[in-house]
Amino acid sequence: MATATTTETRSRKANGSANGVLKTKVVEYPDIQTIRDAIPAHCFEPTVLHSMAYVFRDLIMAGALGWAAFTYIPQINDSIVRGLAWALYGYLQGLVLTGVWILAHEAGHGAFSKHQNFNDVVGWVLHSALMVPYFSWKFSHHRHHRFTGHMEKDMAFVPATKEDRQKRRLADLYLDRELFEDVPVVQLVKLILHQLAGWQMYLFFNATAGPASKQREGGWLRVSHFEPTSAVFRPSEAVYIFITDVGLAIVGYCLYLASTVVGWKMVFLMYGQAYFWVHHWLVAITYLHHTHPDVPHFDAESWTFVKGALATVDRDFGFVGRHLFHGIIDTHVVHHLFPRIPFYKAEEATEAIKPVVGDLYRQEKGSFLGSLWKTFTVCKYVEADPAVPGTLKWAESK
Repeated sequence: MATATTTETRSRKANGSANGVLKTKVVEYPDIQTIRDAIPAHCFEPTVLHSMAYVFRDLIMAGALGWAAFTYIPQINDSIVRGLAWALYGYLQGLVLTGVWILAHEAGHGAFSKHQNFNDVVGWVLHSALMVPYFSWKFSHHRHHRFTGHMEKDMAFVPATKEDRQKRRLADLYLDRELFEDVPVVQLVKLILHQLAGWQMYLFFNATAGPASKQREGGWLRVSHFEPTSAVFRPSEAVYIFITDVGLAIVGYCLYLASTVVGWKMVFLMYGQAYFWVHHWLVAITYLHHTHPDVPHFDAESWTFVKGALATVDRDFGFVGRHLFHGIIDTHVVHHLFPRIPFYKAEEATEAIKPVVGDLYRQEKGSFLGSLWKTFTVCKYVEADPAVPGTLKWAESK
């Protein structure tokens, strides 16, 4: 039975060709319905009981870790050991709460249950508790899914172009970045800032979003995820941004009340550490899903939904990825194709689509953090791929 496909012609210079004759290779993209038909129908069926079981599990783990840290770490007499214990707690709690973040992410996509109002209540409560603007993120994240890989309309990690490289920026002290960007210590400092402040820069300034991603006119001070009239959102979404802000205000006030009882230092040790770890993992996961030397981006004329959704990478993070991060690292390709598939059925769905998408499915094994360093230091900007009109590829390191 014939299936609709999107075809793309790849051109490359023939090896050993004296006259420069170009040969072509045809790459076929299956249409979205063909891919969907390969996935068992039950993979699209979330259940409240199954999803809520993970919420209770993760909250119990977070509560147990918090109780143990609050009860026992202050009793450690040696200041160095006590400091190391707090650092270990922050790291472990960050892993657990990243799982909670991901469950709210499921709710935002409608993959938590079949009941949208229930999804939004769960997502709003969980994300607000983590100081994440639930509805704001939900709307912008949906547009990221809608336009993944689109150089103008994608909402996250749109790469710099060759032309962007020629612009002098404050972040580079208005110097030619090629003079120092390959210095290891400079790369390390930039990566640390990327991980510590990337999430906040996105929320406040719409950083890394495409130039045509805004929903209405507005300058760089009017693109916050917290302002109901922000250019990132449609006028009809303003009330939900306000509800988001109410949730954040409630949690902020609770943290203030906690500080009056146990002090700001304890609030930071118990909550602040985990906050930064959670958003370190969020930035790393999202960045590595969409940044890889083999992952293309597309201009407005050549982009399609399937091309963009398949321009992602599944990666491996072992036990943590599968059991604490709910498989989001391992099954991101199918998630971009069908975000309503619940995470606990995404592995089966991934195996089902592999025969259909073939070599268009990308997966990378190996050290997750090692991949973060390698990718950050290699993937600097994209340039037009002369072999594939309308496609941009990562520039090769010199």
